[in-house]
Amino acid sequence: MTDQLTVSVLGTGIMGAAMARNLARSGHTVRVWNRTRAKAEPLADEGALVAGTPAEAVRGADVVLTMLHDGPATEATVREAAPGLRGGTAWVQSTTAGVEAVAGLAALAREHGLLFYDAPVLGTRKPAEDGQLTVLAAGPAEGRDTVTPVFDAVGARTVWTGEDGAAGSATRLKLVANSWVLAVTAAAGESLALAKALGVDPQAFFDLIAGGPLDMGYLRAKSGLILEDRLTPPQFAVGTAAKDARLIARAGADNGARLDVAEATAARLERAAAQGHADQDMAAAYFASFDDHSR
Repeated sequence: MTDQLTVSVLGTGIMGAAMARNLARSGHTVRVWNRTRAKAEPLADEGALVAGTPAEAVRGADVVLTMLHDGPATEATVREAAPGLRGGTAWVQSTTAGVEAVAGLAALAREHGLLFYDAPVLGTRKPAEDGQLTVLAAGPAEGRDTVTPVFDAVGARTVWTGEDGAAGSATRLKLVANSWVLAVTAAAGESLALAKALGVDPQAFFDLIAGGPLDMGYLRAKSGLILEDRLTPPQFAVGTAAKDARLIARAGADNGARLDVAEATAARLERAAAQGHADQDMAAAYFASFDDHSR
């Protein structure tokens, strides 16, 4: 079969828009839909068709890719799309939805005769824009020739974790990876907050750990966003990170692991969101350390 496909992207936020743009630039026919249409309109300049409804967007598609906020939003959108779906279409579910939600989405796929791929991605705004995401994927071998060109357009690497998307093996791996990302981000913010509270120059901290095992590029990148006031546009927004932190804590609790850091990180991110930082980069959780959140 040809590698040129008709791909419907449902959800054109930070990640979905970048993925749709790279699909179009790779030569695929792209249809997009977003509940707030204005977020999808700029993709028309890339040759994408902006649809008015999910059903219109998916009609005749070879692959439907969902990149929405969470599991419930994804389920609701695909149910809206149902009149336009055809049996045998591949559904690439890239939302970080959580283990329980993925099982429900897989059941919805079976209801409509779709080939279901649990395929969350690892990466933020810049890797998404550059087509350098890592795709974590699980799904049937029979449809992989169809979805592989999609993964190649949006990512630099695909990691297959299994053949049953309903088992959520890709989502499970994504939650483990995100638990590390969120913990490091929260720790970076707290270290800078403590430095400010104690009157310590952050550069003294960076100089202290420079080149040693405690140093890492991610710490410096997230710290730079805080110290240089570059929290917008976000690479990964506070509101979305809070949702993921809750999914991680819940997954641990449901499977016998108490994740104190994930619970605390979720609370910290939610506090920052309540202070007005929900749409800033998740590094803005730094402000949750202070009652005066302008510090």
